[in-house]
Amino acid sequence: MAVLLLVPLLGLLIFFLGLLIWTIFKHFLSTDVPSALQHPVRFRILDCAFIYVFTLGGWEGQEHGTSNGYFATSPGKKKLFQKKKDPKVVVTDLRFGTIPVRLFQPKAVSCSSRGGIVFYHGGASLVGNLDIYHNVCLFLALEADSVLLSVGYRKLPDHHYPVVTKDCLNATIHFLKSLKSYGVDPSRVVVCGESAGGGTAAQITQALVGQNDLPQIRAQVLIYPVIQAINFQLPSIQQNQNVPFLTWDFLIMCICKYMAIDISWRDAMLKGTFIPPETWKKYRKWLSSDNIPKRFKKKYQEPQFPGPFNEAAYLETKHLLDVENAPILADDEIIAQLPEAFFVSCENDILRDHTLLYKKRLEDQGVPVSWYHVEDGFHGCILSFDKKPFSFPCSVKILNAVADYIKGL
Repeated sequence: MAVLLLVPLLGLLIFFLGLLIWTIFKHFLSTDVPSALQHPVRFRILDCAFIYVFTLGGWEGQEHGTSNGYFATSPGKKKLFQKKKDPKVVVTDLRFGTIPVRLFQPKAVSCSSRGGIVFYHGGASLVGNLDIYHNVCLFLALEADSVLLSVGYRKLPDHHYPVVTKDCLNATIHFLKSLKSYGVDPSRVVVCGESAGGGTAAQITQALVGQNDLPQIRAQVLIYPVIQAINFQLPSIQQNQNVPFLTWDFLIMCICKYMAIDISWRDAMLKGTFIPPETWKKYRKWLSSDNIPKRFKKKYQEPQFPGPFNEAAYLETKHLLDVENAPILADDEIIAQLPEAFFVSCENDILRDHTLLYKKRLEDQGVPVSWYHVEDGFHGCILSFDKKPFSFPCSVKILNAVADYIKGL
């Protein structure tokens, strides 16, 4: 009997060991580690852990009909993203209707109402939640001396486009209508988002333009945001397509899943063959790599873009061309009314040029823009700011810059 019990245990051990060996091989064969990055060994270890957990999550998801369920519940994730407590901040879990939110309120007595921050987490609409971004939000609430609302929007695998924007907009409007009850100054509300949440922050800011029955947004803080899913031939995509923690393969997988597009159209998306010629003619002035400064085009080979038009691809992917999914395409009239912006970009990030394009778009319409570029930064780095021994200097620099900007408004 004891021997029979050992057989499945041995099988599991062989499986996990085999997966670990495969993960290491995959990392060294397919991953680029930027030369400017500090602590490259630390970076490699984190990427191996990322690959391992997501591969295991995909396997478990197939078994249970979910996606990356292991990542959401694994003991490793819970330990790595352990929520901190701080006696100087009151943290309250609430629900705005069906939307879970988390409120961070500094305890220190203030002689006047505090500023407010509405935070939309990243995670490519696949991972990321209130707990994973808890410590980031706690830090920002304390350092910016602001009341912060973190929005726990619905995401994959059960929810697709446009649920993220709807949840975040509804939660933001609810918060804006209740500012006095939270001790927030209505003239000092900032929207802030990271990665996919950064793109959502841009969308929400645009959606609230002209809403005179609500307090006006004071500023938008976009941390390496997703601004469009149309031009996949920008320099940063070529240069950083294999740099963790957002590779080209992972990016296109998440976009296809959230937008309910079959992954078989990935090549059409990459080459831009889904874009009608008249559409590209209209939007080229905002989406072209011509708008990227020359210093960011090292080792960039500009392809013919877009490729020959494919109507079948267009019919399957045309919602990527909607302004709701590409805030950079908004009319000049909307862009010109946007509040001032603070942008963060990372040199070693596949989305770096999204920030550069949107920065130019706003500046061309007279919107005040502050820009913080991090030469040793990479996508998702802010999550490691307190994860010693796996933190990186760029993580702390970014969060300090964001907090200082908000506090100075």
